[in-house]
Amino acid sequence: MLTTAIIPAYNEGKTIGSVLSVLNGCHLVRQTIVVSDGSSDDTVEKALAFDGVTVVELLENRGKGGALKAGLEHAVGQVLLFLDADLIGLKREHLHALLEPVLDGSAHMTVGIFEGGRVATDLAQKMAPFLSGQRALKREILEDLSCWELSRFGVEMALHRLAEERGDPVLLVNLPDLSHVMKEEKMGLGRGLAARMKMYWEILCCAARIGQLIK
Repeated sequence: MLTTAIIPAYNEGKTIGSVLSVLNGCHLVRQTIVVSDGSSDDTVEKALAFDGVTVVELLENRGKGGALKAGLEHAVGQVLLFLDADLIGLKREHLHALLEPVLDGSAHMTVGIFEGGRVATDLAQKMAPFLSGQRALKREILEDLSCWELSRFGVEMALHRLAEERGDPVLLVNLPDLSHVMKEEKMGLGRGLAARMKMYWEILCCAARIGQLIK
């Protein structure tokens, strides 16, 4: 089965290159798509520097759900790999851990959990693993997901609930020594906290209208 990696990115010029370097070296990934979600930095330029990477440039920010949907419109794979663009310490072994259970049929979706990276990010994912942005899944699961733009940062919750509704086997996989750049580090404490609160609000809103997102 063909695998497409989709990476939603909003002003992730500092880290997108290291993520793409690992993806380009993974034989399990046949197509890589970066969706710049209204970025104003050099995210697009950094992504275009990699041969074979498809870059979708959205002029206005649609949120994570909308960015993933835009990437899906260009995807050819029957298996999809979703990754955050701000990962720190990504290795080929992490990609294999996410993809192999789906490719061999032992799971319909895998969810990656940070382990041994940094205390703050490890703890957040241990408390709410279904919010992880690192996952692989069969494309057919997404046929029952509608109104992607409504989900925004709640898209992971919608995907988790969708798999539950369908009865799809979901496997949690540990991703050793992997972490990501926190919002407070990207934007400074004040703006970062505001952005984090906005993210949590979008997740709560998604939970409240989950019925609208699942056919």
